[in-house]
Amino acid sequence: MTALEVKRVVIKIGSSSLNHPEGGLDDQAIAEIVAVIAALKQKGVECIIVTSGAVAAGLGQLKLQVRPRDLASKQAVAAVGQGVLIERYAQNLERHGLVGAQILLSRIDLAEASRYHNAQNTLEKLLRLQVVPIINENDTVAVEELCFGDNDSLSALVAGLAHADLLIILTDVDGLYTANPKKDPSAHLIEEVAEVSAVETMASGAGTTMGTGGMVTKLRAAKIATRFGIGTLLLNFSRIRELSDLTEERGPKGTYFLPAKHRLAGRKRWIAYAGLSEGSIQVDEGAAKALVEEGKSLLAKGIIATEGTWERKEIVRITNLLGEEIARGVVELSREEVQQVKGLHSEKMLQLVTDFDGEEVVHRDNMTLMVDA
Repeated sequence: MTALEVKRVVIKIGSSSLNHPEGGLDDQAIAEIVAVIAALKQKGVECIIVTSGAVAAGLGQLKLQVRPRDLASKQAVAAVGQGVLIERYAQNLERHGLVGAQILLSRIDLAEASRYHNAQNTLEKLLRLQVVPIINENDTVAVEELCFGDNDSLSALVAGLAHADLLIILTDVDGLYTANPKKDPSAHLIEEVAEVSAVETMASGAGTTMGTGGMVTKLRAAKIATRFGIGTLLLNFSRIRELSDLTEERGPKGTYFLPAKHRLAGRKRWIAYAGLSEGSIQVDEGAAKALVEEGKSLLAKGIIATEGTWERKEIVRITNLLGEEIARGVVELSREEVQQVKGLHSEKMLQLVTDFDGEEVVHRDNMTLMVDA
């Protein structure tokens, strides 16, 4: 990988990198992370940490050997470990004359537009104050339906939230391979990927007992970040010191996913990945073509079915006849109203919904395609 022009990076560290073989946190690993961040900051690169490790730290404090499976136990262990985790980061940052700030996010914090913007403003202010934000999922209070599921996805959303130039995902492998290198000796590292969708079939499941993510979640994160126009680097944690060369010609060696040419910006980022969707609208073939290929808004005429519940101005998924999600957007009518007007021409729709003066059920300006046109 060659040098990159970056001013702001999000660095995601997984549990496998932070867990000590004998249990608890690996203090040396945290020291190395912070040393690299200090070096990057000296080169004018702002750094945001998205860190796992609260559960691993809690297991160490409680002297437990097995990661809990049920949500309540996981939250209890995370509550014990989160304080330990942030304390270790703070101690190491202080040695380099740096200040850290803990930010715990739950899914709802990014799902509501107002809270999304508040989180965005807080991040910007911290970075202006030269503080290093340290972000983790708020495992202690999150309900299962509103969990991110893995910190890979969270790191991609944070990268979009912070308008980062680069997302770095530290992992326990060198990057994406043509096959599983543990099983296939001919497998080789793919150093650059232009399109994430072209390599998704190469992913496999979670690799360790300590983490929740595998290559699948890392590719999902890369897909989100690159759609935001943010390059993504998968790097083996053992090569973390190479991040000091990020702006140099040699650069770190891993798998780099190039930013998408047609990138999502502003509100459309939130619609596509941060906002929660409560239901779906299925459209006919003509409407699907109009949305994907012609850049049109969704009209009632092309709607054939609905699922779930929602009120006006909430986010819905839009699916084709095969049930594949093709778009996501802010709907102008409630589920009951859409059910009432589906398949109708705009004139007839306006006769039935008297307190609505538009004709678009989902306007193009409030819609994001989830497939390539």
